[in-house]
Amino acid sequence: MPIAAVPVYLGNDFKDASPGMRFGMYLTLWEGAAWSKTRDKPLDGAKRLGDNDMKTMQALIARQERCFDAIASSENTLRLEAQSIAPFTTGLGNEHPLENGFAFLNPYGLPYLPGSGVKGVLRQAARELASGEWGETHGWDEEHPHPKSLSQRERDLAEGEGLSVVDILFGLESKNGDTEHLRGALTFWDVIPQIKGDSLMVEIMTPHQKHYYQDGQSPHDSGQPTPISFLTVPPGSGFTFHVQCDLAHLDRLAPELATDGQWQKLIEAAFEHAFQWLGFGAKTAVGYGAMRSDKQRQAQETAAAERAEQMKEIARKQEEARQAEQAVPWPGARIKFNQSNGTLSVEKDGKSAAALAPKGKKLLETLPPEIQKKVLANQFIKITAYVCGKTVVRVEIA
Repeated sequence: MPIAAVPVYLGNDFKDASPGMRFGMYLTLWEGAAWSKTRDKPLDGAKRLGDNDMKTMQALIARQERCFDAIASSENTLRLEAQSIAPFTTGLGNEHPLENGFAFLNPYGLPYLPGSGVKGVLRQAARELASGEWGETHGWDEEHPHPKSLSQRERDLAEGEGLSVVDILFGLESKNGDTEHLRGALTFWDVIPQIKGDSLMVEIMTPHQKHYYQDGQSPHDSGQPTPISFLTVPPGSGFTFHVQCDLAHLDRLAPELATDGQWQKLIEAAFEHAFQWLGFGAKTAVGYGAMRSDKQRQAQETAAAERAEQMKEIARKQEEARQAEQAVPWPGARIKFNQSNGTLSVEKDGKSAAALAPKGKKLLETLPPEIQKKVLANQFIKITAYVCGKTVVRVEIA
């Protein structure tokens, strides 16, 4: 690859250029008159996001939201928020001197997920759900009950050559690619990632068999690996998916899908399946592009909170059982109750112990009502208290 033909007056400092420009046109890769590759990591300069990049990213996301809001309604649009739980990358097949490209949105030079890529993943998710091999189908099926046109209704239904739900929502191309086509009812917008932090990430793939695949040698385990760097969007970045439906087109082909948000329920199920099992972008087979929706995140956080509460309850009961087993009786102890903070305390022979709220009130309520009244009136009452260390475990009438 030749050195970039950059005019002298531009200098060599391209920190204000977009990541797409620094990755493509201004990549620092060659050094010296011999044009040898630099030993420094060439992507370190390309991955950084400057202040202008962050502002441009926020402006693009805001503009997309305003445009979507202008045409949005509860019947013809669907917006779904998600967060990446693994690095996301796309456009690796683009030509680049590092052997792995990256998809930047021109002319802004920022990462993006094309709407066509979203559509492809969702179509595959719908097909997998419709097959029934993944458990619950969530309304997807492989039947073809819808005619290709009103004029062909009877013939299509009789011959079993109608359209499936997948065909209607995502479109259909004939097997020979020439005779019959159908435009899908859904349109998927490009996705601008809300990048976490101020930098992209650099990941490494390491082929180990160059001597076998390229040099014609016999395979062995002592081959020298050749690390190959590529850019990714870091985990924790936000992705907002926008889906638009042509309701008039959908109503002509499948009226039942155009009412009561049926198409939206199907697409939401396909998104959930794609988040959990498919991923978006490139290298999804090894875990890249995995995401979770806000619904999944909330469910996971709720489940984690419930597990934490269960563990606390188990630990509390275990501690109470230990204290009950090791408790020592204090006969003739004087009992007091602090109504302002709910603490029950006992004193005996210069020693004291207490039970904090809410346990203090619960222990007080185990005493007869007339004793409780005297304790609340701060009268001198003696009881038998069972104490473990400095904690009151149980009280009873002396």
